[in-house]
Amino acid sequence: MTAFVVTGTDTGIGKTVFAAALTGAIAAHYWKPVQSGLMDGADADTVAQLSGVPRDRILPEAYRLTQPLSPHRAAELDGLVIDPARLALPPQRPLVVEGAGGALVPVTRSTTYADIFAWWNLPVIVVARTGLGTINHSLLTIEALHARGVTVHGVAFVGDANEDNEATIAAMGKVRRLGRLPILPVLDRDSLAAAFVAGFDMKAFG
Repeated sequence: MTAFVVTGTDTGIGKTVFAAALTGAIAAHYWKPVQSGLMDGADADTVAQLSGVPRDRILPEAYRLTQPLSPHRAAELDGLVIDPARLALPPQRPLVVEGAGGALVPVTRSTTYADIFAWWNLPVIVVARTGLGTINHSLLTIEALHARGVTVHGVAFVGDANEDNEATIAAMGKVRRLGRLPILPVLDRDSLAAAFVAGFDMKAFG
């Protein structure tokens, strides 16, 4: 059964919005194993609102950390030690798993998300901006994942169309360009679902 990991080239680039769209499109379960920062709500709440899947498909986090920081530091400030063994994949399928920030964000002081992705052995979707700087950030992310033997399923872009940036990343990174989500003037369940169908080929996620 289908399962994907969603990571990003940076924080705040639309990764959770893409994860919500993908979760809804394939009627998946969603899991964010480590949530850092709770003041503005958890990403699981955003996915529940935007994906349209039943609430019982939003799986509980392994760790809920109060500070909006890298998990390794947020855990320290909360007086916790993240045990990677608690991050074993849940059995539910289909499944969308979302990391935090980028691939090399530290989960602990000796383990990055990319290391966890290699352990999970699932295909990873890289979410990237379309604008200035994205080529460097995207290729560095792809290179870090490939160095650990992680399968990159493809790149999902978020933002205004930028044909050359998108094509260059796909060609130089030797990865598939999955599609693009535009910045939506009204972001809700219906507008996101429509944008995903228009911007992506569903056969890429079958």
